[in-house]
Amino acid sequence: ESELLTVPDGWKEPAFTREDNPKGLLEESSFATLFPKYREAYLRECWPLVQKALSEHYVNATLDLIEGSMTVTTTKKTFDPYAVIRARDLIKLLARSVPFEQAVRILQDDVACDIIKIGSLVRKRDTFIKRRGRLLGPKGSTLKALELLTNCYIMVQGNTVSALGPFSGLKEVRKVVLDTMKNIHPIYNIKTLMIKRELSKDPELRSQSWERFLPKFKRKNLKKRKEPKKKNMKKEYTPFPPPQPESQIDKELASGEYFLKERQKKRKQVEEIKAKQADAIKKRQEERNKAFIPPKEKTVVKTKKASTENKIDIEAIKEKVKNAKKKKLGALPVEEVKLKVAADEKKKKKKKKFTT
Repeated sequence: ESELLTVPDGWKEPAFTREDNPKGLLEESSFATLFPKYREAYLRECWPLVQKALSEHYVNATLDLIEGSMTVTTTKKTFDPYAVIRARDLIKLLARSVPFEQAVRILQDDVACDIIKIGSLVRKRDTFIKRRGRLLGPKGSTLKALELLTNCYIMVQGNTVSALGPFSGLKEVRKVVLDTMKNIHPIYNIKTLMIKRELSKDPELRSQSWERFLPKFKRKNLKKRKEPKKKNMKKEYTPFPPPQPESQIDKELASGEYFLKERQKKRKQVEEIKAKQADAIKKRQEERNKAFIPPKEKTVVKTKKASTENKIDIEAIKEKVKNAKKKKLGALPVEEVKLKVAADEKKKKKKKKFTT
């Protein structure tokens, strides 16, 4: 079963010839497309070449410069029913600024095209231009890498991306273009395509899943929305209205002030004012007295008396200094002098023995 599923290398579908459809087509089919004003000069130059290429498939092509349109129609000699579809794709690609040398390849059996509309995928114009530029890359390097990996010719023009190549490559191109417009950098998809290209060379891995080899990129949102300092918490909904606030008369009735006379009310107000004034005077006096409060003194730490063991012997140092003054500069120490004298005496004794 695995042998039946795999297509042998180098196999191509046989071309569609007149023998497959000797009687031709019953009806005439035609397609027309508009082109922008800036393409008029180029189309006028290359139109004889377009007519020559389509005449091989017995398809007529007309260029209307007044309306700004291109039309392709079948003839009585046309035998391939799909030839007019390919001719339609050819004039579409020419209208989208694809050069004639590349657009003619659509007439081949193993070549297809895809025109991806990207204008409506992003709302802001500045963001759209930035992401479209990301698809091109610095000096067109990203687009060139994508062309090499997919074996497709890619043309970014205005609000569309035109791709021309094999079906498998067109599928990858569409995925990369749409992901780029969704703010996914094309370098991630290019890295995945490179790994797939290397894995496809190994015949053992053709029947296995490649998920374990492909990289998994996590999307990171660097910009976090700032949360407000004061969050307004919504209260729970209740069908009952809030309680009515107490009026001044209700408060006086509750405290008993309502039944007092005017003299008593005034006396009470004066007492409250005097009490507030007394509190304020007391606080002011406390603040003034703070300046006369003496600061707390730091506790003095007593130093321990130096131990008799650690005391320096001054007399011993004086003697050493006196001895050093007596010695001449460059003189040997006393111990070394004694050792030299003893060695000289031994030598003298040995000489006396030899002489005797």
